Amino acid sequence: MSSDFPVSPQFRSPPSWAEILGRAPARSAELRISAAAGARILVTGAGGFIGSAIVRAFAASGAEQIVLLDICEQHLFEVNAALAAQGSADCCTPILGGVCDRTLLDALFAEHRPQIILHAAALKHVPLMEQNPLAAVATNTLGTAILAEAAESHGAGQMILVSTDKAVAPHSIMGASKRIAEQIMLAPSGLRKTAVRLVNVIGSPCSVAPLFAEQIAHGGPVTVTHPAASRYFLTLEEVTALLAEAIDADATGLLIPTPEVTGDPILIADLARRMIARSGRDVPIVFTQPRPGEKRDESLVAPAEIIGEPASPSLTRVKSPVAAGLPTHLQALESALTARDHAEVLRLGQRLVADYQPSELLRGSVGEPLAVRS
Repeated sequence: MSSDFPVSPQFRSPPSWAEILGRAPARSAELRISAAAGARILVTGAGGFIGSAIVRAFAASGAEQIVLLDICEQHLFEVNAALAAQGSADCCTPILGGVCDRTLLDALFAEHRPQIILHAAALKHVPLMEQNPLAAVATNTLGTAILAEAAESHGAGQMILVSTDKAVAPHSIMGASKRIAEQIMLAPSGLRKTAVRLVNVIGSPCSVAPLFAEQIAHGGPVTVTHPAASRYFLTLEEVTALLAEAIDADATGLLIPTPEVTGDPILIADLARRMIARSGRDVPIVFTQPRPGEKRDESLVAPAEIIGEPASPSLTRVKSPVAAGLPTHLQALESALTARDHAEVLRLGQRLVADYQPSELLRGSVGEPLAVRS
């Protein structure tokens, strides 16, 4: 998958996302993951932006078998076809399904016995998830719990969760759902569990940079929520390398990229200006308002967390609290999801994520004030 953004005829040359960020070009040598050699691997969300990239790295690293799990038929077809085209069809097993399907997961683990699980399946679009909060919690939180239970019960060795900086002091249900997923990974168990908290991956579908590229191609305007809004950005190649490093380091707990990797936050307006400049067109920028669940700035570490020792050259450990009574709350959360009880799902989200601030949209949907029951 190319990291170049869609180029209209008006663009003078097809720049890469690395160029837009002012980063060094992507490595020419194919990424290798030492732990993958000869291993049986499960990748959830295998057809997604990150999932498909890490799958190619696993295949290039000599994995014995890669189980490709994805709930989207088109994505699963595309990643399986791409792997077949590069000669990796024999080691890949495509399975259409989701991480909330306990029966499917039990059968999958029993038959294929994966040793490494890379959990990239998630619902990630913040404003869309504010309108579909039950789906966000079901996939991002409950799906992580069900997958971890299956992995542990079948004796898997290592599970790695792809998390997000939106889990830090979340204003969105997506961020809160991923923060609870991180706690699931931090809770003691017989499975080696790692959560890698990443930042925005530039060029990922439905994210800001492809939207800007499309707006520029159509003559604008380019819409930015706030003049001071900023984000950390990494390229797909950088993210894949970080996940490979986490797998090979075999470190448990919560990991974040070092400041040397992420660099400083970039103003969204500056990103728009860079892309407009590369287009050679005179395209206006219009400032709008943050959408429900969106934050002006993002961070990789919450106030209640403590930065720990390095886990690898590019990743640092973070000591992060786990809510008391997590297993009981997860059972209650599953019941609330089954009953489609929006208010109870949000109450439980607040209990499990003390610094979660539900958006006005979600508070209004259940009636204010949204009190947390004791």
